[in-house]
Amino acid sequence: MAGQLSIAKALNEALRKSLENDPKTVLMGEDIGKLGGVFRITDGLQKDFGDDRVIDTPLAESGIVGTAIGLALRGYRPVVEIQFDGFVYPAFDQIVSQLAKMHARALGHVKMPITVRIPFGGGIGAVEHHSESHEAYFAHTAGLRVVSPSNAHDAHWMLRQSIESDDPVVFLEPKRRYWDKGEVGEDPMLPLHSARVVRPGTDATLIAYGPMVKVCQEAAQAAEEDGRRLEVVDLRSLSPIDFATLEESVKRTGRGIVVHEAPVFLGLGAELAARLTERCFYHLEAPILRVGGYHAPYPPSRVEETYLPDLDRVLDAVDRALAF
Repeated sequence: MAGQLSIAKALNEALRKSLENDPKTVLMGEDIGKLGGVFRITDGLQKDFGDDRVIDTPLAESGIVGTAIGLALRGYRPVVEIQFDGFVYPAFDQIVSQLAKMHARALGHVKMPITVRIPFGGGIGAVEHHSESHEAYFAHTAGLRVVSPSNAHDAHWMLRQSIESDDPVVFLEPKRRYWDKGEVGEDPMLPLHSARVVRPGTDATLIAYGPMVKVCQEAAQAAEEDGRRLEVVDLRSLSPIDFATLEESVKRTGRGIVVHEAPVFLGLGAELAARLTERCFYHLEAPILRVGGYHAPYPPSRVEETYLPDLDRVLDAVDRALAF
């Protein structure tokens, strides 16, 4: 398993291992079987495990998740794929009203070991409903775990950890990073819901997840040329959030900047900024700042580079934080 893999291949290997390790694990989704998924994440799995475990479904997201809930009640461990982020909304009621509530409704007697895989975010030049960042909806919903990897190692191990969880997990895959390669080690290194400092620094903390971690690392590299040492923290888990790691970093640097693709307005950065302000107030040299998308529908591909946060917008926030 160890070696250089793309994020897409790391996810494929995670699904393969999960299918091998537990005969009750089943995959469901549109075009995931014979085609191997639109991003080829499930490539070859139906051929090797059969169409009763890697199941091509109708184009019916509500039915896919609803069926997965029924399978979980019968002792299975379903992994469902939502083909594109914007297609999840027909299944939203099943996810937030049934999947997230079933464990509490049954007073703990019923488990929902379901993983909902969703390629999310922009940057691939797609059409409408193919570039959404809707993580705040799911992080706001009690009863769901929400995670997002940023590299091949985490993609592999976090998916396996999610599938092994007895709680429902919304697993957000940064689709524009599918082809980025990285080392995949022999063990997960961290629990599923731990944040990770990916670059140490002293002057400000950049907090990101999924597709924006790479942008923040590039921003930190650029800032170093000007003598600024930025710490980069990969959130990894969006619910629950590892606030202990974030607090430690922000208290040490005195400044925090949250970066995500989703709109800034009521995005995940709002909760992070509010909570860190409460907990780190007397250590802060500047307000916690946020960098994200605009409060507007995701634009046509021709102008999506203007919409998406980039290195310059992150560095502008760093300038504003350091100016206090």
